[in-house]
Amino acid sequence: MFWRTLAVLALFAAATNPLSAQTQAWPQKTVRIIVPYAAGGNSDGMSRITAQRLTEAFGQSFVVENRLGANGAIAADAVARAPADGYTLLWGVTPPITINPAMTKVNYDPIKDFAPISVVGVNAFVLLVNKSFPPKTVAEFISYVRSQPNKLAYAEGSAGSLTHLAMVLFLKRAGLDMTNVSYRGNAPALTDVVAGHLPTMFSNISDAIPHATSGAVRLLAVSGAKRAPQIPDVPTVAESGFPGFNVLTWNGLMAPAGTPKDIVNKIAVEIARAVKDPQFIARLEQYGADPLGNTPDEFAALIVADTTVWADVIKSTGLKF
Repeated sequence: MFWRTLAVLALFAAATNPLSAQTQAWPQKTVRIIVPYAAGGNSDGMSRITAQRLTEAFGQSFVVENRLGANGAIAADAVARAPADGYTLLWGVTPPITINPAMTKVNYDPIKDFAPISVVGVNAFVLLVNKSFPPKTVAEFISYVRSQPNKLAYAEGSAGSLTHLAMVLFLKRAGLDMTNVSYRGNAPALTDVVAGHLPTMFSNISDAIPHATSGAVRLLAVSGAKRAPQIPDVPTVAESGFPGFNVLTWNGLMAPAGTPKDIVNKIAVEIARAVKDPQFIARLEQYGADPLGNTPDEFAALIVADTTVWADVIKSTGLKF
């Protein structure tokens, strides 16, 4: 009789608290991770590493779905409007969350419409030049560009991308004028710099290294606050005369606002475990990323801080799209 009573009480508790029962059972079916960029790029690669890890951890499939457009805004809007049940997640990256809203009208609120989960990894960028471009240091770069005002152009991976804004911020700090040429992604922009059609750009580190190794480009400076472990001999922009210069992009998981905290925390805990795994770290490093694995609250604070920083940069430079 005692055990029968306990069983009845348990069933009653589940019936009267269905949300708790749902979150305890999650996931019971495939979870989609919506990635705002094309297959084959850094963000896509990192998302697939993470999806595999979560599939193994939770025993249900986590699948990547690439949804392109509007510099990531289409994917972000789709997730913001998805059911808050833990089965649709956003592969959150800096541009659609902290840059787009300051540059153009978007149909989502980056603060109110999402539940941040955890940043998987952060990436710096590298200022590079074509092998035939004379400058070999940041100081020489500044001197050379200054001697030819408004005559030189640079490549960037799309208007409003971090490769674009990193150069905008650098040129502003250095007092230089160059014309930007936009591409559909880092790879085609870098291809034209390698070919000599344009002299320079800020590039993803992982894309740049093979071309630097072959001698097609030279790496002048890293955009982050510290040197990149993949290219430790390359100084930072900050070291090269611009203290405080620190441009990073982050890649992480976000859910629609209202997703049960139990689900958010389950995923965050697993990401925190993953970024301590040497094999997982090694796979991230292939994409030039440093592992992070912060908490949902820390991620939320990062979003608020970055939103303020990029809004100020965009306002000061007058960029609008």
